[in-house]
Amino acid sequence: MEAELEGHKGQGALRTIKDLSAGAAGGIAQVSVQFGAFHEARRRFEEFNTKRGHPAALSYTQYYLAGAFAGVTNSVISGPIEHVRIRLQTQPHGANRLYNGPFDCIKKLSAHGGVLRGLYRGEVVTIYREAQAYGMWFLSFEYLMNWEAKRSQIKREDISSVKIAAYGGLAGEVLWLSSYPLDVVKSKMQSDGFGAQQEYKGMLDCFRKTYAAEGLGGFWKGIGPTLLRAMPVSAGTFAV
Repeated sequence: MEAELEGHKGQGALRTIKDLSAGAAGGIAQVSVQFGAFHEARRRFEEFNTKRGHPAALSYTQYYLAGAFAGVTNSVISGPIEHVRIRLQTQPHGANRLYNGPFDCIKKLSAHGGVLRGLYRGEVVTIYREAQAYGMWFLSFEYLMNWEAKRSQIKREDISSVKIAAYGGLAGEVLWLSSYPLDVVKSKMQSDGFGAQQEYKGMLDCFRKTYAAEGLGGFWKGIGPTLLRAMPVSAGTFAV
């Protein structure tokens, strides 16, 4: 019996490691997509500005649009990754477990109405969230960096790594403050049931029902821990 229990513990530990590895790989992929798409959009805007006889440097509106493009591009990956993560985190434990890891979850979610309606549930609000979040993320970071360079009368490349990290952290706070209600709705939709157990018909229905049941406060539940987590993560992303 002890050997059997140890075997189950070992399988559980191995499953946890696999889940964490899949999550880490997804995170790395998202960062690569975010910055790759942003730099491509920025390059296109610089070419556009030059052809029109303007300085190549982007306006803040263009920085926002480049960030929004990065977010929309990233949503193709982040939508299903976050959906799977939410399902794994909210499922029952033990014998009532619904999914045996991320790949089993992908398979079962896709079985509910196909990939687009199952795995990609909540993708519309994910696109809105990502566009707003990363538009504001890159915009706020660029603004703070330009402000620091002008204030200290130095070139951007001479700004210390400590200040880069600090401004990256502040940009992370702006990211979540500007998009958190959209994230709440996305999470509600992606943890909703299927078939007769489905509560929300779509994004707008989820907004309406959340407001009716919880008021405006319902769109900001959990914002505190999210902001605490966001600053060091965002700081590290820009400082690297």
